[in-house]
Amino acid sequence: MKRVFQIALLAALVAGASAEVPRDGLGQADAALQAGEADRALAVLKALPSSAEAHNLRCRVYFTLERWDDAASECDQAVRLDGQSAKDHLWLGRALGEKADNASFFSAYNLAKRARSEFEQAVNLDPHDGEALTDLGEFYSSAPGVVGGGNDKAQALLPALERVDKARAHILLGRIAESHKDYGTAEREFKQAAATSDHPAFAWMTLASFYRKHEHWDEMEQTVEMGYRAAQHDRRAGVALYNGASVLSRGKRNLALAAKMLEEYLATYPRTEEAPAFVAYTRLAKLKAQLGDKNGAWQARTDALNLAHDYKPALGLTF
Repeated sequence: MKRVFQIALLAALVAGASAEVPRDGLGQADAALQAGEADRALAVLKALPSSAEAHNLRCRVYFTLERWDDAASECDQAVRLDGQSAKDHLWLGRALGEKADNASFFSAYNLAKRARSEFEQAVNLDPHDGEALTDLGEFYSSAPGVVGGGNDKAQALLPALERVDKARAHILLGRIAESHKDYGTAEREFKQAAATSDHPAFAWMTLASFYRKHEHWDEMEQTVEMGYRAAQHDRRAGVALYNGASVLSRGKRNLALAAKMLEEYLATYPRTEEAPAFVAYTRLAKLKAQLGDKNGAWQARTDALNLAHDYKPALGLTF
């Protein structure tokens, strides 16, 4: 009897240990994803058994790599395994949305409708998720009615979003105003987002992006500089530096500051999947080349490919 008990205890311990390994592996994969180490994240995930969490993480790695088909497929599997996860539905909606943006007209129509449905399901499952409310609101404010968009629907989300995150609510109000071509109201709402946020650097970069789209070049540059100054006092503002560098690069203004912001993000701020390190290095390589630093450009490209060996934008760089 004692022998039977020992065998049962050993079996329980082995089962417990094997249950802990995937969980630890998931943590390692997520840490690699946040660090922008796409190759390492995929290698860790390859060794893990199938689960909703593993498929979600693989989806998000592919999302950072801009492999939209693969991302959508992985997130779809995550939802099939756990249909009650708001996070899985949110990421499937994001992957489908990006896939729609890069698809033919007829494919985009069905993909956009599916993306809307996934965002709605995410909000239904977790009505207090600020990210899900924001993504659904931005879909409504930007998508045509034929795929389920509409500013009236976006407006209806505002009370819930205001309770969760007032700054995000102001940004959504700005998006709605912008879609109505009410640019004065949009500008005021983006400024109000910065005034009400605990992390204003991100909101300043959102305003700067608005100025870039409307070719207000001086205001764009000044606002990026405001966001940059705000980021100096906020360790969580790395993504704002990443976004601000993109605004300046796309606006072809102050490329030296754009490069500096990417370098500071990569060197001193916690990295995040919202600002993938290998993408930051790729953008830095382009900026270095434009600034005449060919050696720096090659090094940044090498750094990008060391993290994501098959990232196509980095592979395609020539100087």
